[in-house]
Amino acid sequence: MTKIEIFDPAMCCSTGVCGPSVDPELTRVASAIFSLQQKGIKISRYNLGSEPEPFVTNKQVNDLLMEKGPECLPVVIVDEQVKKIASYPTNEELASWTGIKEEDLVQQEPKTKLNITLNPKG
Repeated sequence: MTKIEIFDPAMCCSTGVCGPSVDPELTRVASAIFSLQQKGIKISRYNLGSEPEPFVTNKQVNDLLMEKGPECLPVVIVDEQVKKIASYPTNEELASWTGIKEEDLVQQEPKTKLNITLNPKG
């Protein structure tokens, strides 16, 4: 089974929905990762700001950081091989690495809409 590790730069959260503006790329990646995890794909994500240990203990990532600095982040490792540096994987790349259909990585709108009517006390 495919194992994916994503080494993120230092940031407040991995979803991109915090702070004054939303980063659509982080939101897309978080959504794709969630979809893959729901399908049983093993994905680990590490944030340099809050989890520095994996950046030190993973020789490939440590070497990249020493050679290129933090500009090389994010680093994506698939089955212990560096597949991408300095940008997040596309949905097409994630699909090719995992065998999951690309369209299955995009969050779908709910099929049934939920309508809630609140009755004021009266």
